[in-house]
Amino acid sequence: MENLKISTAQFENRSGDKVYNLSVIENISRKAAQQGANVVAFHECSITGYTFARHLSKEQMLDLAEFIPDGPSIARLTEIAQTYNIAVLAGLFEKDEDDNLFKAYVCIDKNGLVAKYRKLHPFINPYLTPGDQYCVFDLYGWTFGILICYDNNVIENVRATTLLGANVIFMPHVTMCTPSTRPGAGFVDSNLWENRETDPTSLRLEFEGMKGRDWLMKWLPARAYDNGIYAVFSNPIGMDDDQLKNGCSMIIDPFGDILAECRTLGDDFVTATLSPEKLTQAGGYRYINARRPELYRDIIGQAHQSEQKVVWLTEE
Repeated sequence: MENLKISTAQFENRSGDKVYNLSVIENISRKAAQQGANVVAFHECSITGYTFARHLSKEQMLDLAEFIPDGPSIARLTEIAQTYNIAVLAGLFEKDEDDNLFKAYVCIDKNGLVAKYRKLHPFINPYLTPGDQYCVFDLYGWTFGILICYDNNVIENVRATTLLGANVIFMPHVTMCTPSTRPGAGFVDSNLWENRETDPTSLRLEFEGMKGRDWLMKWLPARAYDNGIYAVFSNPIGMDDDQLKNGCSMIIDPFGDILAECRTLGDDFVTATLSPEKLTQAGGYRYINARRPELYRDIIGQAHQSEQKVVWLTEE
């Protein structure tokens, strides 16, 4: 394994406008490649848009979704990867031949589809089918995993992906700035986004407080630290349908330290160098080696009925 440069991006996607969203993905991919990045990662449903899907019927979802790898968006991502010699990770809604719908995230390089992952805990639309397997794949001598948004809040998913060999886990999200039972949570007024050039301070106070980044810092670095992996977090910024998102796309090392983070109030990306030495230097490596699964194998694996509640979606 050699050092690897990875970029993570944030941008304001347009709902259902794949042509526009892919044009932004191409522009950022080009700039990331110019900085020497081998890989660039975008947020959950960065190709299709996300939050607006809560209003769509099954027929509308099927119109929006694509077959993978035979759909036009995969072909477009392959062109981008070939043109700039960079691996691109992005998200979209997927359909299969039986009209099942999934929340998908793909890795594409110059040869086409490298990996596809289906979100294990989807919720934005009632017609989505949960994925049923983890995704681990090799590229550039490293082993990568993918977990989408809510999947990362179920800590067993991150540990399982790590135990399957992942050195780096891509964590595409559309998150923060929504109501919750958590103190300090809530929507952010869209007027603050519209006035960001004249009053960036008020917007930053909301974005960086408990509605946004402060909440993220409660758990995201812990996922990297506890598992001794690099976490590549991607999140949109700006309006996603009627909800304002705060970006903060970042790359965290196995020590739980932020290597690079998007802090601008607009479309942006950052690049960080991942070094293999940290994978074994960090505490998570020692903790995984010290595990005693005979103590908790039956506890963790006991029968359980999954129940997933999303407060802001349920209340609507």
